[in-house]
Amino acid sequence: MEIAVIGNSEFILGFRLAGIRKTYTAENDEKLLESVNSVLADGQVGILVLNSSDMERLPRRLRTTLENSVKPTVIALGGEEGGLSMRERIKRSVGVDLWK
Repeated sequence: MEIAVIGNSEFILGFRLAGIRKTYTAENDEKLLESVNSVLADGQVGILVLNSSDMERLPRRLRTTLENSVKPTVIALGGEEGGLSMRERIKRSVGVDLWK
């Protein structure tokens, strides 16, 4: 399983420095949509990291798909996250509540 990161060049820079190889620069809505669809089609990606503002720019249907996705588990960073808590996402993806 790999981690993929989608966002503008400033957002993905830290992830690249941390050694994550699957980073996608998405400076506009078209590139963002293309990158998300590419990651969803990649069976090797287990976690997708997005900026919350980028998540809001996605079409509602795709956003709902990402919020309910188990593989890859989607993590939106920054801002107010209106979806599930990190605990709930981990519980759904792993199948066990690790905080108990």
